[in-house]
Amino acid sequence: MHSPISDEHLRFPVGRLQLPTAPLTAAERAPYLQQLADFPARLAAAAQRVGDERLQLPYRPGGWTGRQVIHHLADTHPQLYSRFRLALTEDNPTVRPFNEAAWAELPDVATTPIAASLTLLDGLHRRWVGLLESITGAQWQRTFYHPRYDTTMTLDQALVQYAWHGQHHLGHLALLANPTS
Repeated sequence: MHSPISDEHLRFPVGRLQLPTAPLTAAERAPYLQQLADFPARLAAAAQRVGDERLQLPYRPGGWTGRQVIHHLADTHPQLYSRFRLALTEDNPTVRPFNEAAWAELPDVATTPIAASLTLLDGLHRRWVGLLESITGAQWQRTFYHPRYDTTMTLDQALVQYAWHGQHHLGHLALLANPTS
């Protein structure tokens, strides 16, 4: 018999985010860059494993449906890519937060096929990873300010956070694909 899955595991199936406190080396950055590069294919495979019917279900009580998760990623990742571009071209820019929960409830989330979001993410991640692979060591220490969290973040930290973000939501889809684990 399976033991019940904890709420903590349902909310954070890959664990909570842990940001680096020191600059990363190129070797330390490499796995995060690879996660971003691999993410669109892994997301498409996860969506296929879950299947259309289960994508209509929430991954946890009170959580988003699998469909909302996929569209959320297509809403969020362009914002994250833009933050890198802003930090590379402006001095400590303030990024604009958005209401992710409200965006997940907009009507296009229910009506747009997930294939549209998967296609968007594939092209976006190609651009994003191409940009990240061209950043010099010093540029990784450029920053942006996030007013919702009242924090300044280096691009190294943002890389770790945004790679984690993708893995976090892949974990949610894995819960839908295999709800008893």
